[in-house]
Amino acid sequence: MSQQDGFASGLMLGTLIGGVVGGVLGAVISSRLDARLANEEEEGLTGSETDSQSGTAKRRQIKASSRENVEIEATRRSLEDKIAQLNATIDDVRKQLGNVNNNSSVGNE
Repeated sequence: MSQQDGFASGLMLGTLIGGVVGGVLGAVISSRLDARLANEEEEGLTGSETDSQSGTAKRRQIKASSRENVEIEATRRSLEDKIAQLNATIDDVRKQLGNVNNNSSVGNE
């Protein structure tokens, strides 16, 4: 019984710590992206670039954006595969624990 209590408290602690770390990391990344976008908008508003340079920069940005989208999609698929593997492993462990619990309750009666 003490192992189950230790597992539950460890799970709750891990969830709490993971949530805090993920939240802080997300806030930091978001603020950096916002600052970068604000700088890009400010540069665009000043009009310091000529139209041809601006068009070239936009094309480069679109190409970079499409590469990033491909990388993000590949990462998303990889994470989905890993989640599916974890779910399958969790199901297997639940079945094994269910068998152990059923066998121990039969032996105790």
